[in-house]
Amino acid sequence: MNGERARRLTLAATVLGSSLAFIDASVVIVALPTIERSLDFGLAGEQWVFLAYSLALAALYLPAGAVGDRLGRREVFAAGVAGFAAASALAGAAPDGAVLIVARTLQGIAGAFVTTNSLALLRETYGRESGRAVGLWTSFTSVATIGGPPVGGAIVQWVSWRWIFFLNLPLAAACIYLARAGRCPQRERHRVGHLDLPGAALAGVSFGALTYGMVSGAAHGFGSVWWTFVVAGAALAGFVAVEQVVAEPMLPFALFRNRNFALANLETFFVYGALGADFFYVTIYLQFLGFSPLAAGLAGVPGSVGMIVLAPRFGRLADERGPRAFLFSGAILIAAGLALLSFVESRADFWRFGVAGLAVFSVGLAALVAPITSTALAAAPERFSGIASGVNSTVSRLGNLLTVAVLGLVVLLVFKANGGGDGVPLARGQHPPKLHSASVDSFRVAMLIAAGLAVAGAVVALGVSDREARAAARA
Repeated sequence: MNGERARRLTLAATVLGSSLAFIDASVVIVALPTIERSLDFGLAGEQWVFLAYSLALAALYLPAGAVGDRLGRREVFAAGVAGFAAASALAGAAPDGAVLIVARTLQGIAGAFVTTNSLALLRETYGRESGRAVGLWTSFTSVATIGGPPVGGAIVQWVSWRWIFFLNLPLAAACIYLARAGRCPQRERHRVGHLDLPGAALAGVSFGALTYGMVSGAAHGFGSVWWTFVVAGAALAGFVAVEQVVAEPMLPFALFRNRNFALANLETFFVYGALGADFFYVTIYLQFLGFSPLAAGLAGVPGSVGMIVLAPRFGRLADERGPRAFLFSGAILIAAGLALLSFVESRADFWRFGVAGLAVFSVGLAALVAPITSTALAAAPERFSGIASGVNSTVSRLGNLLTVAVLGLVVLLVFKANGGGDGVPLARGQHPPKLHSASVDSFRVAMLIAAGLAVAGAVVALGVSDREARAAARA
């Protein structure tokens, strides 16, 4: 088969497979009220339908990458898609909430193998052009992310919520076909040997407990979930100890001796924390200002369109010139966009400052996403691409979750300090002037802290070596 055609088929497979995993999280949120009425499992059940998927993803990113490195990224990717389809069938046929939650957990497990190995497979297939490929991957998955929620809402409204899961089956079959049809010669054999099962288990427990503690603590109070942080810390300490003595470690710590690998992941933590603040709090704040939920959701569409148009171009330029300028300028633009959003105090202010802030933010995001992912992957030897992808995915999700949780506490503290009392910060329809002003102040502080995180990411980017990045791409 023509090599270029095989690469395109592989790109199509990774886009379709990753889109299944990405869309499922957002579409289910749209469907939750209908599912709750159908299965009658209350608010707690709704929360767990969402959390079960996210927790499984976060806990298994790193082990999933290690499995792909040992057993073959294409094979593990296809198996993950097949597992996702099987779990989707179970979710669609679920007779009660308990079965649906189990199915969602299985979807998250399979989704971790799909998303992590899709990026590693692109690196394996495209080599030195992987920045452009990651840019295309980002663009096309953004298209799916834009269209997923409205399409899912239409299916829930006019057909049945069960079909948002059943429709995954033919899409998964097409994805597996594309992955197999796009098979091309490997440039380097995968590692062989035993999988580091103790390390994989400890990493999964650590990240799973930490993620659960942060998400649940932000919603219900950290005092009730203190034990999760003890479990996470003990598991992490055990993981480090195991990786030091095991013959074939799942995470070779020598990877972090590579400057670009360490710095790219540190910047990922800071910048994706800022992104989490934007995606979560801006949507809530727009509704607090009086915009409808639909209007608040549509506010993110132009940014996604900008990603589609610009991300491949920035990825290609980063391949040619080196990533440092894009990692720095992208983070600075994200910080500037968040700072502009902090000036929004009313609906009129949104048109003066908010639109400009979202535009600047979107350009910065498009400039940064492909180069930062490509840099993190390219800095690692190719046999460790799956691990490198797993580390980067895990770091981004942890940065996102930690920031959303911590800023939730900040918003509450600022709200109370400015006269909010026992009110609810950023509550929709909050008309009393004192409460309204307290909410505005709390949002402003949150956005400025998020902007500071993006600036910290930009400072970290200054240490990235363009020369090493280009050498890694050529290797």
